[in-house]
Amino acid sequence: MKVGILGGTFDPPHNGHLIIAQEVLSSLQLNEVWFMPTNTPPHKADAKSRGEDRLEMVKLAIADNECFKLQPIEFERSGPSYTYDTIAILKEKYPNAEFYFIIGADMVEYLPKWYRIDELVHDVHFVGVKRPKFKIVSRYNVIEVEVPQFDMSSSELRRRFKNNQNTKYFLPDAVREYIEEKNLYGSSESISPCKRTADR
Repeated sequence: MKVGILGGTFDPPHNGHLIIAQEVLSSLQLNEVWFMPTNTPPHKADAKSRGEDRLEMVKLAIADNECFKLQPIEFERSGPSYTYDTIAILKEKYPNAEFYFIIGADMVEYLPKWYRIDELVHDVHFVGVKRPKFKIVSRYNVIEVEVPQFDMSSSELRRRFKNNQNTKYFLPDAVREYIEEKNLYGSSESISPCKRTADR
């Protein structure tokens, strides 16, 4: 079974993540893509929302795609979430799976700094998601998949929620409603897109 792995804090998950997963799934003819929220990212600031909320948001985001699965393995252990350690566990748990680890083009240049990278490249296929006409350069074997540009980030979405600005069409409605219901990012009220436009 060919399995793509898309890791990240998913704080929150948005349509850009879904586009990446579907494009890689289709381009490489994978069987599934597993969304793997990180518990304690080793090279990134702590997530702004609780782990259980991020897990639930991913569930909501991928609910309508039978090829997308939630992989909560990083929440089953403590300490920094190094990819090498996670893949070692997954390979032992799923010996018949062939893993394709999906990363953004901007992360490819940092591969030499990854923990135990020279061993990791023998355990997974790296997939570099690139922008149109963007060239990926690496001394490691990276499969290139071109993905349409989606100019929105989780940090920008958090800012928009905090300021009660429009977030519709940037992430699944179920995720947006969950965020507003739980007031995850300081979104004190749910304002309809029509009212936001009228107020301007």
